[in-house]
Amino acid sequence: MTQTPSAFDEPSRIPLDPADAGQSGLAAFDQDYQKAEPPDFDEVPDGKYQVRIATVRLGESQKHDPMLKWDLVILSGPLAGRHLFKNAVITQASLPFVKGDLKVLGLALGKFSDLPGRLPELLDKTLQVTKRTKDEFANVYFNKVIAIPAGAEDVAQAPSPF
Repeated sequence: MTQTPSAFDEPSRIPLDPADAGQSGLAAFDQDYQKAEPPDFDEVPDGKYQVRIATVRLGESQKHDPMLKWDLVILSGPLAGRHLFKNAVITQASLPFVKGDLKVLGLALGKFSDLPGRLPELLDKTLQVTKRTKDEFANVYFNKVIAIPAGAEDVAQAPSPF
């Protein structure tokens, strides 16, 4: 009986001999690895945030319903640069909420089917949102569009010196 080689027998899948680590190119990262900090993936806490719409796109839920997928970047405060995500599944029951979000953003549609072509109009809008968690479900609510002068993102929530 002959043994057939498996994918695990390929040389690229065999772990490196520790003696060869310097030859693998990994040694070039030794110093940087010591200084590197793992990213913070903790959940953004509940509260109000000033955000910018980085992306919005149409997607599909697990039940194959259409949904809007929002990526919001926090603009100010200690969490500046972090992301909040909002998924709005579009069903008969949720349509008033989706329409409410679009109204807050100032997007009026003649027909809802026009939405895909109008999504680019929502990019880079700045707004105040509220993140609220109940049980294991987090919701992000659009409160109002806000104007943040260019370059003032980090100053917007800086504490007053007085």
